[in-house]
Amino acid sequence: MGTRQMNFLQACSDAFDVALSSDPSVFLLGEDIADPVGGVTKLTKGLSTKFGLDRVRPTPISEQAIIGAAIGAGLAGMRPVAEIMLMDFLGVCLDQLTNHAAKLRYMTGGRTNVPITIRTMVGGGSGNGAQHSQSLESWLTNVPGLKVVCPSNPIDGKGLLLSSIFDDDPCVVMEMSRVIFHKQKMDVPLGDYRVPIGKAKVRRSGADATIITWGRTVNDALLASEDLAAQGIEVEIIDLRTLVPLDLETILTSVAKTKRVVVAHAAVQFGGYGAEIASQITERLFGELAGPVVRLGAPYAPTPAGPLEAEYVPTSEKITAAVRGVLL
Repeated sequence: MGTRQMNFLQACSDAFDVALSSDPSVFLLGEDIADPVGGVTKLTKGLSTKFGLDRVRPTPISEQAIIGAAIGAGLAGMRPVAEIMLMDFLGVCLDQLTNHAAKLRYMTGGRTNVPITIRTMVGGGSGNGAQHSQSLESWLTNVPGLKVVCPSNPIDGKGLLLSSIFDDDPCVVMEMSRVIFHKQKMDVPLGDYRVPIGKAKVRRSGADATIITWGRTVNDALLASEDLAAQGIEVEIIDLRTLVPLDLETILTSVAKTKRVVVAHAAVQFGGYGAEIASQITERLFGELAGPVVRLGAPYAPTPAGPLEAEYVPTSEKITAAVRGVLL
């Protein structure tokens, strides 16, 4: 199959090329995704020229219409990939997503399904403030019927996107801006490469503490692990990759070994998805833990604009401090 050096945008564009080439039921829809614009991140640039406007469809500025059309197409046997430009805008179409896409398979007794993929960018790190930077995964993970994935690198970006497109349930792909625009390049497998939905990845092995995270915060955790290693502390880093379904087996195996846990995420800490992970660990391994599970997230406040955002989200320094705290 071979590999090629790609950044995140190139890897996801390659995934679209594979999907559109291999399955005529796949099509893309969203605001400004056709050429010459090629989407707000340029991820779809060139695809409408290659595959035509029937397969790469620019839409009006209406999130309700985008998701509504995708659901209808999915029910009719297509595999639409809908782009909601920023995760903050999911509030406009939550009814379509949570009351229709997520529930129709259940409400029909399994006689129909909604094989749609929703791509949405989490703008945190862009400095664009309260309405363009929110990480709202807890909105989605609380809704039975949705699968939620969040890649942290180019390889997983391609693999999770292709798995989502060809999954028979509605999948939301969270693409974090600090991952999208990261200069990191990796040897991405060519062709139809897929990362299984529901399987976490151990990014670094260690015995002193476990860091559980996803998306942009994975890279901060990796930086923190280097600082901690210089201090003689070896951490294990679990990149969830998929939030729903959650890979509890990988989490519990790691925590049973290290006995100490930090759950770090870019979303607001209060009521965040990290609380669910902490609860699952505590319920199952309470007698084995060396201390309480520590959560590290953003404060309970709207995302600030500009340079203040760097103080708002977990950083490698904050993760390092949290790990040192659980080791005391």
